[in-house]
Amino acid sequence: MPTLEFFRLQTRQEVLALYDRFAPVGAEDVDLADACGRVLAAPIRAPEDVPGFLRATMDGYAVKAQDTFGASVGAPQYLEIKGEVPMGVAPTRGVGPGESLRVATGAMLPPGADAVVMIEYTAEHPDGTLEVRRAVAPGENALTPGEDVARGEMLFPAGRRLRPQEIGLLAALGLGRIAAYKKPRVAIISSGDEIVPLDGTPGPGQVRDSNAYLAAAQVAEWGGLPLMHGIIPDDFDALRNTLAEALITADLILISGGSSVGVRDLTLTAIQDLPDSEVLVHGVALRPGKPTILAALGQTPPKPLMGLPGHPASAAVVMEVLGRPLLLRLAGASHQSPWGRRVSAVLSRNLAGATGREDYVRVRLRREDATLWADPVLGPSGLLSPLVKSDGLVMIPLGVEGLCKGAEVAVQLFGGS
Repeated sequence: MPTLEFFRLQTRQEVLALYDRFAPVGAEDVDLADACGRVLAAPIRAPEDVPGFLRATMDGYAVKAQDTFGASVGAPQYLEIKGEVPMGVAPTRGVGPGESLRVATGAMLPPGADAVVMIEYTAEHPDGTLEVRRAVAPGENALTPGEDVARGEMLFPAGRRLRPQEIGLLAALGLGRIAAYKKPRVAIISSGDEIVPLDGTPGPGQVRDSNAYLAAAQVAEWGGLPLMHGIIPDDFDALRNTLAEALITADLILISGGSSVGVRDLTLTAIQDLPDSEVLVHGVALRPGKPTILAALGQTPPKPLMGLPGHPASAAVVMEVLGRPLLLRLAGASHQSPWGRRVSAVLSRNLAGATGREDYVRVRLRREDATLWADPVLGPSGLLSPLVKSDGLVMIPLGVEGLCKGAEVAVQLFGGS
């Protein structure tokens, strides 16, 4: 059985570089109504122009722009009103010199018209004459065919995660189904005799299984499908069998606990006993999150396993810093920041860094006048309440002794912040 030196720490960048070993999951066709948050598996080009016709963008009157030149409140121009354009149909007549037609926002402009005078700058007279009090330029208050999207235009590359606005554009183009990567299936395993289910009563030295639910929520928020595999005791056969079963159905395995050095540590041994397994990382230069494991399981392509620390705050930070980019890699999201949303803030106190490690400090955001402050929320890595009180993380780089009060920092926001 292969052996590995414990805690030969690797940097975050070295761990992220290993993700190229893991391929995105397969693709499937998805109804557009279910496609928000999904990642495109193939590029999309516009099959037609949007809009497909010359279209009014304001309520008013379709005109020839040159007929309004020189118009003002003191010297209006007068045009003949020849009717109106119904919504959703092609106009039955055009606009000639000195003529106008009423139009509503979204209506098709009639032949001969090249602009729309907003209703606010007009007045209708009883004899059917339109008083125009403001000149318009050709194309004003109108959309030309293909002005929004031109036929054949490259809209989105493969790897683009779809937001509501992308869904709206695809709907405007009549694309009811798209090719998207499947949601990665993530097996979530808790290990340790000290862990009890949520409905259990912890005995001396025991805790409820909060890590599994925290990880499952993060996976779901980032577009994965969490598969709960329950709590596995400190038993080699039970742990190895559970890992083997999870490997069959899951694209990624997350196991919480059992990653620190000790006589009861069975995680590495169980991983190494699986066929075609390779432990890539055991120990990352992070605080919190040092006892993190990364392994490749199986062949062509291998599936990743990430061993999370047992302390809740450590596990949460590792998921934010290393788990999120790994999940996005599997989901095919090559055009989205692996760090989520970031904002700039001003640090409200001095922070000391961790010697030899990249340090992640939880912070709460507070706006005071025009300044957004980042207030550190300190506490041991075994506590959950500091996480709840925090809006995001500030990173103190490897080799930096600390950050000073008043420094501008990038805050990596937690999901939903």
